[in-house]
Amino acid sequence: MTPDEYCQQKAARSGSSFYYSFLFLPEERRRAIVALYAFCREVDDVVDECSDTGIASTKLAWWREEIDRLYAGVPQHPVTRALAPAVQTYALAQEHLRDIIDGMQMDLDYDAYPSFTELSLYCYRVAGVVGLLATRIFGYTDEATLRYANDLGLAFQLTNILRDVREDAARGRVYLPLDELKRFGVAPETLRTSATTDAVRELFAFQASRARDYYRRAFDQLPDADRHAQRSGLIMAEIYLRLLDEIERDGYRILEHRIRLTPLRKLWIAWRTARRENHRHRRLARTA
Repeated sequence: MTPDEYCQQKAARSGSSFYYSFLFLPEERRRAIVALYAFCREVDDVVDECSDTGIASTKLAWWREEIDRLYAGVPQHPVTRALAPAVQTYALAQEHLRDIIDGMQMDLDYDAYPSFTELSLYCYRVAGVVGLLATRIFGYTDEATLRYANDLGLAFQLTNILRDVREDAARGRVYLPLDELKRFGVAPETLRTSATTDAVRELFAFQASRARDYYRRAFDQLPDADRHAQRSGLIMAEIYLRLLDEIERDGYRILEHRIRLTPLRKLWIAWRTARRENHRHRRLARTA
């Protein structure tokens, strides 16, 4: 199995919404973004699958060393070997890959966040930075696109946090800011139950509203000149926004059951969004 095949299997097995957005990229960029995504999955799996925090920290330390080897031209792991051409072609910053690992380390060091200030650092490291790296792979001409990418990454992570709130709580992790739980009168242990009280609904509605604010901020900052190149991010955003819609339509009963979109629906949203963006791009080209 080649490094690229390893990454492709890693990405496809995840069933993530991100995978569907990669399907519409040119081959070289698709290989690069799949390798980046596989790297994120590898380091995330260290935290999720290793119950001993000491061993998990040791594995993350190995990944930090592997990033150093990648930038020295001697990567060992299939993921970093697949990522090596993208590092050169798209000038991916070493510090950003290390930021992602530091974000995973926060999962080992913190089981809750006092306020959104602390949570936003975590979201930046595990999602905002990924958005910045992805933007380089997709291509951009305007620096404002980097601000779009950071805010879109945070919007994705806030959506994930809301979707996974009960599963995370069952693993002893609370990603909703503790001061906001207190403000809405929701005890952290409530997140491990299936009790959708009015207070819980209000708390979750507040979190959904914040996520939507980040989506709006992101879209407002994306220049028209870079919109076509960044269409994979827009595809992901459409899928995630439809997930938020489903959570809201279901009355925020995410403690009772997991809300998800089917693979077929994700593919349909991806195709429809790609088609819309291609039409928009051709229309703008005709009027330029």
